[in-house]
Amino acid sequence: MGGSVADPVERGFPHLETVREAITALYRRMSAESVRGFDTSVAPGDVAFADADDLYLGAQRVAGVMVRHLRLPEARVIVSFREMTHAANVELTSGPEYFVELNARFKEHRNDIGAALAHEVTHVWLHRLGLAFDGTRDNEILTDTATTYLGAGWLLLDAFRQDALTSQKLGYLTPEEFGYVLAKRARLFGEDPAIWFTSPQAYEAYVRGREMAARDEEVPPLAGAPWRERRRYTRDRRHGAAGPGAGSGAAGYAFEPGDGAGLRVSFPCPTCRVRVRVPVRGHVRARCGLCGSVWSCET
Repeated sequence: MGGSVADPVERGFPHLETVREAITALYRRMSAESVRGFDTSVAPGDVAFADADDLYLGAQRVAGVMVRHLRLPEARVIVSFREMTHAANVELTSGPEYFVELNARFKEHRNDIGAALAHEVTHVWLHRLGLAFDGTRDNEILTDTATTYLGAGWLLLDAFRQDALTSQKLGYLTPEEFGYVLAKRARLFGEDPAIWFTSPQAYEAYVRGREMAARDEEVPPLAGAPWRERRRYTRDRRHGAAGPGAGSGAAGYAFEPGDGAGLRVSFPCPTCRVRVRVPVRGHVRARCGLCGSVWSCET
């Protein structure tokens, strides 16, 4: 797991496409029903440390919270601390015991232990699920995305803090990308993760991520698209009707021949990002075949 007080903090949405691919991969590998089973996030009180808590027993307790949250069967996580460059590391084996090493600085920053363990235990969960992306970078982005989308990653965003002298960020996603995934989850389950943040910088990043997530629901032919986007869509639809392959891929939607003489438009599902195809015939309701979300469209 990446991130330390000395690392420069990357901002914005440089990994957004990989994040979206990770959300799609979760739905493909788990099914919509399984994803919706994670409707309750990890509670702040379940990962909190009291002043009198023993460090090692407390870390084991928090690891158990993550194991139960992700419903890992017969998984025992052994937590230790050592001096290291990265925030944490996990040894992935066939189980049933998994060994997680945390950076020794967490001994003094106990409130961030839950964030570090959320990421590492999700590594174990993905390993057992058989889901991975090629390359370390993309696989870590998948892990951060899965951690957040399934209800534990708000801790990773809340660990983002900055002042005039230092900064800390855990994970590979930028703060805004964590906010984007959190907003996607909030949209799905009706949550308000903002009430859990203790870091003002985390809240600001969440707001920016939420704005980006909202744009996913404003792409034509979705009925929630703003007037300017609708106007461009109408123009592109005329070009799309002129022949196969015409349309506006850059805008997210694309036109293609339908059955017979009709025309179809495809667009990314705002929830899971797979392409949804509907006939061009005015007002229609589109149901995503992967995640089951239903969207009102003006085609």
